[in-house]
Amino acid sequence: QRMSDDADAIRNLLYRYAECIDAADFDGVAALFEHGAVAAPGMKEPARGVAAVAHLYRSSSRVHEDGTLRTHHLVLNPIVEIDAAAGTATSRSRYVVLQATPKLPLQPIIAGRYGDRFERAGGGWRFTFREIQIDLVDGRRLAVPVSWYPRLSNATPKQRAKFRLTGGGAGIHWPAV
Repeated sequence: QRMSDDADAIRNLLYRYAECIDAADFDGVAALFEHGAVAAPGMKEPARGVAAVAHLYRSSSRVHEDGTLRTHHLVLNPIVEIDAAAGTATSRSRYVVLQATPKLPLQPIIAGRYGDRFERAGGGWRFTFREIQIDLVDGRRLAVPVSWYPRLSNATPKQRAKFRLTGGGAGIHWPAV
């Protein structure tokens, strides 16, 4: 298989993830991480495996009456680096999520970066790890261990899922924590 075919297959995994998220197909997202883990700001430990990943997305996403998140999840500028001999790869990309509601027009609601790792298995590629970073409007990036913040670390996933940006996007506040 050519290196460009491998890079296309990896990019398709990135895009499949976005497609599943927008459709609120949390089982589909979880299946992508069957042999992997997802880490994001506010998490004590990465979510590993199908059940944990599905729970992560179900507990942190609002599904609307139409069964979707009413989002358009864009994965941008993926840089894929493949180690053919080892059967592994990494990818760095940016994301922007747009959302519209009955009261609000389509608008950006979050942006950030994905750091992904993959392995070749069964003739294809699969995720082994994803780090989600959130970029704030002032240029700062959130990607710190939640263990640095004991109150946040001890909060439930439901409490951590409910946050709001403060200071014009320069900070985050968790009202229930």
